[in-house]
Amino acid sequence: MGLSNIGIPGLIIILVITLIIFGPKKLPEIGSAFGKTLSEFKKSTREIMDDSEKEPITTAAKQEEEEPNKTTT
Repeated sequence: MGLSNIGIPGLIIILVITLIIFGPKKLPEIGSAFGKTLSEFKKSTREIMDDSEKEPITTAAKQEEEEPNKTTT
């Protein structure tokens, strides 16, 4: 039972509870902070995925460079 099983009624209940706890003045600040956090997380994840995709290519290139040296010695 994950987060994807909440549904529309569950989201409405969560929004109402959040509105009651924090009040209408704090909701834009909370939303903004959550949005910035989410975008930073996506950016970091994308950078990690890009780094992991580049790494095997450079490793393979290094192995190709080392192989001719091994055959000559």
